[in-house]
Amino acid sequence: IQAWLAHAQQGQLEQAWQVLMDDNPMPAVHGRVCYHPCEDACNRTRIDTTVSIHAVERFLGDEALAHDWRVRTLNAPSGKRVLIVGAGPSGLSAAYHLARLGHSVEIHEAGPLAGGMMHFGIPKYRLPRDILGAEIRRIEDLGVKIVLNHKVVDLLAEQKAGGFDAMFIAVGAHLSKRTDIPARDAGKMLDAVSFLRDVEAGAVPKLGRRVAIYGGGNTAMDCCRTSRRLGGEDVKVIVRSGFEEMKASPWEKEDAMHEDIPIINMRVPKAFTHEGGRLTGVLFEVVDRKS
Repeated sequence: IQAWLAHAQQGQLEQAWQVLMDDNPMPAVHGRVCYHPCEDACNRTRIDTTVSIHAVERFLGDEALAHDWRVRTLNAPSGKRVLIVGAGPSGLSAAYHLARLGHSVEIHEAGPLAGGMMHFGIPKYRLPRDILGAEIRRIEDLGVKIVLNHKVVDLLAEQKAGGFDAMFIAVGAHLSKRTDIPARDAGKMLDAVSFLRDVEAGAVPKLGRRVAIYGGGNTAMDCCRTSRRLGGEDVKVIVRSGFEEMKASPWEKEDAMHEDIPIINMRVPKAFTHEGGRLTGVLFEVVDRKS
């Protein structure tokens, strides 16, 4: 990091980007979505404020896209072929580094688009799709072939059919945690991962006017702000912990509140309430800090 920051400070922007690209294949993406916890330990705070590493990274990434900078290749063609299963962040990163080392890389992706959770888990307002697409195309420009709508069900058969020398499995973990609520299936509950994926895929669920988000992490902030953009008039965030203990980054909580989304702390869901056979709401219990 010190190396590319030094180049940037000297105005050597393309050189700074080349050094950055030695480790990070998608700086324009990373500079937008990373919550930069490394800056918490920056010793610059002893003087004034932390070095805004993520902002410089985003700037360099955008400059590269604007000026069509090309990344350096490291090795001559090796003659080796590698199959990567999954075109998410892990698979794309592996493909990038392998291609720079001279290997022939092919990605088989079960879905219709490359990007994985970058595409289906991060809302557009945080990660514009043209930026994501441009960074993926740069990886393809290194010679990486991405085959979409191709689900791998037999690894050995896939390896033999393609004549691959090695395989890298990057199928991801697109699963949500389930909250234990009595008779939870009696109400309309959506898990965060499925909700964000469906919105991105165009299968937007009918949320209604009133929406409650249970959870205090960054994903919960994505869900509440997405719900607001889908027309939710009364959107609330319900959290088990106190405000300061929430896992969401401070600016994510602030952005949600700026969009008139209240955060109600120290509550846990206990049951659904009904009237005349119709769902009327969710019963929450106040959490006792002493318990």
